[in-house]
Amino acid sequence: MADEIDKTEEEAVTSASAADPAPDAEAASSTDSPQGSSSEDDATPTADSDVTPPHGDELSDAVAEADEERASEDAEEAPAAEASENAEEPAAEAETPAATEKPKRADRAASTPRRRRERPGRQPGEPAPVVRAQAKYVRSSARKARLVCDHIRGKSVVEARAILAVTPRAIARDWSKLLESAVANAEHNHELVGEDLVVKAIHADEGPTIKRFRPRAMGRATRIRKRTSHLTILLTPKD
Repeated sequence: MADEIDKTEEEAVTSASAADPAPDAEAASSTDSPQGSSSEDDATPTADSDVTPPHGDELSDAVAEADEERASEDAEEAPAAEASENAEEPAAEAETPAATEKPKRADRAASTPRRRRERPGRQPGEPAPVVRAQAKYVRSSARKARLVCDHIRGKSVVEARAILAVTPRAIARDWSKLLESAVANAEHNHELVGEDLVVKAIHADEGPTIKRFRPRAMGRATRIRKRTSHLTILLTPKD
């Protein structure tokens, strides 16, 4: 009985050992082989692999459609470009006449004499206008200025200009500038003719004296007086 039991146990063990190696082999093959580790997604083909590029008639149809779309876009952009060009052309045409008119206007202005502004005449009984010009703080003494102004008092503007032009004193230059200033005031402010004016009054007043000192012998100092003057001219038209 014991022998039979041992035989049955051995048969059971052998049968079990014979049945177990098959799953182990499958597991080993599944872990060792790279194909066993791949997922089902790798095994199944993707949708992109099934799509084939266009060729033949399909390719020509796609190219023809692209050309039609470009032609339609060009046709839509052409009117806008023509409209912008047409808008720029009138502006250019408008500029050209103005450019041609400028030389004509310049020639016309040069050919036509300039009209002199009419000066209103003096009413009878109305006093003659008196034009005044003054120069202050002139670096000259009033005595030296009076020596020159006495020569042009009561003279016309033309004669006063000639006298001051030949006077050898330095103050004559200041008197000449002041005379021209008075003439300009008469022409601009009172609409008078400069050559028709007369020196009605002219005088030189003393201005402030600038005091300076100069060293002298034995430690003394001498005062130096730098005198100034105020020059005035009054012009009026001839009677």
